[in-house]
Amino acid sequence: MSLDLHPLSVTLIDRDMPLAAVRVPAGFPSPAADDLEDTVDPFKWVVRHEHATFWWRVSGDSLEAEGILDGDLIAVDRAGRRHSGRIVLAVVDGQITVKKLAKRNGRWFLDPRARSDGYQTIPVTETTEIWGVVAGVVRRLPVE
Repeated sequence: MSLDLHPLSVTLIDRDMPLAAVRVPAGFPSPAADDLEDTVDPFKWVVRHEHATFWWRVSGDSLEAEGILDGDLIAVDRAGRRHSGRIVLAVVDGQITVKKLAKRNGRWFLDPRARSDGYQTIPVTETTEIWGVVAGVVRRLPVE
């Protein structure tokens, strides 16, 4: 079982947004600060190689442990460095999937990170194409 991925067409437009100088604690509250550090374009912050990056929508839950959820947009960088521990988009037997690249005992694997629901580790063979490296994830939070 693998994730279904759907390619997207995304036009990058310069949209610099204010960036606060203080990091927001996710633990204990901190006094508020009015200072702005700079501006940031969130897409450019994620995208390292603009002409080699493609956006895909994820369908499935095998990488929830890695913070990639069903419906998320992932930026896949074809020029990104492929090494153990990176999340990659791969083509396996003609099917596209996104998994964590792992090396054990000298062999390469695509690790779904979810051991339930029938997800299994996929050995990387000579017919497996590591298409690119996931550079970032974009998610819209649900509105209640």
